[in-house]
Amino acid sequence: MGQGSSGLRRLAHEIAKFGAVGALGTVVNFGVSNLLWHLTSLQAVRANVIATVVAIGVNYLGFRYFTYRDRDKSARTKELSLFLAFSAVGLVIENGILFAAIYGFGWESALERNVFKVVGIGLGTLFRFWSYRTWVFKTLPAREAVADAESFLEEADPTEVLPLPKAEQRVS
Repeated sequence: MGQGSSGLRRLAHEIAKFGAVGALGTVVNFGVSNLLWHLTSLQAVRANVIATVVAIGVNYLGFRYFTYRDRDKSARTKELSLFLAFSAVGLVIENGILFAAIYGFGWESALERNVFKVVGIGLGTLFRFWSYRTWVFKTLPAREAVADAESFLEEADPTEVLPLPKAEQRVS
C-alpha cells in the first residue's frame, strides 16, 4: 500500500467517527424539532432553529471528546468560537432550505418539513465537515508527521540504501 492509502485510511476513520457523532446529533435534531412541531405552537423554522442549536451542543461534545480527541486542545476558546461560527453557517444552510421549502413553495406538511430538513442537514453537514477539520479541530503537526513517517517505514525496503542529503555528504 502506498503512502496515500495510509492517509485515506485516516480520512475514512475520521469520516466514520464524524458520521457517528453526526448521526447522534441528527437524532437529537429530528427528535427536538418534531417534538416542538407537534407539542408547541412555534413556527416550524423557529422550532427547527432551537432543535439545531441543541444538536450543535451535543455535536460539540462528541466531536471534541470522540472524533477529534487527539487534536490540538491548546486554544479551547478559539476552537469553541470557530465551532460556533461554522455551526451557525450550517444552521443557516439547514434552516434556509427549510424556510425556502415552507415559505417559498408552501411545502409544510410534516413529511415535507422532514424531507427538506434531511436535505438541509445533508448540505450543512458537508460544510461542517470541511470547516471543522480545516479550521476548528486542527491536527497536531507532530502527530501527523509521526503517522506519515510510520507509514513510510512500513513501506520501505529495508535492503535499500538511501543517499544522504547533499548537506550531509562528505567532501573528500
